Amino acid sequence: MARVRSVARAETDAPIVHAMYDLIFGKGVDPAVDGARTTTGSPGDWWTTHALSPAVLEHSVQGFVLYRDPNRAIDPELRELAQARVGWSSGSTFVYSQHVQSMRGMGMDPRKIADLTAWHTSDAYTTIERAVMAYADAIALDGGRVSDELFTVLKDHLTDEAILELTYITAMYLQHAVVTRALRLEFDDVEEHVQVVEPPEEFRPEDFVAIGRRD
Repeated sequence: MARVRSVARAETDAPIVHAMYDLIFGKGVDPAVDGARTTTGSPGDWWTTHALSPAVLEHSVQGFVLYRDPNRAIDPELRELAQARVGWSSGSTFVYSQHVQSMRGMGMDPRKIADLTAWHTSDAYTTIERAVMAYADAIALDGGRVSDELFTVLKDHLTDEAILELTYITAMYLQHAVVTRALRLEFDDVEEHVQVVEPPEEFRPEDFVAIGRRD
């Protein structure tokens, strides 16, 4: 379960909280009490925990409004490729899954959706699509360390305005992925999978240390 508590409607008079609960869960529904889920089947605790700070919730919602604005310079399909890929690369099932659903809703090529996890070896993508996913990986995995060669491809196909928007939106979704994993929200409420596997009882640690030793 989430590592921080959820906020019930009765706990807050913040307009943004009530407005988003109405929009996401239904008019008057209290997701923190009723156990309502979102339309994608997620638990919805991203919303109920962000309601702890109405200012943070409102700031995040403004980010959603920004990237969905039809006046954006970045092509929506390129944007979604980057958002889904940054979810995958950062290990966020929630961000990855939500943006796969978004891509389906936009009617994107099913093969481009299916090959997201291994885009490097797929011929389903154009040059700029491959560059966008490489850029998303550089943001998620290399902390923004982007080669001049990759950036040249972006510059060959996109305006500076579109590159700025792509960078900002992709980094914003890396933030969402990190926050969701850290607080164990939505589909990222999972146990740590890296654990010590205990050896058989007869195993002696000193024997393991001795392997490869040259005496």
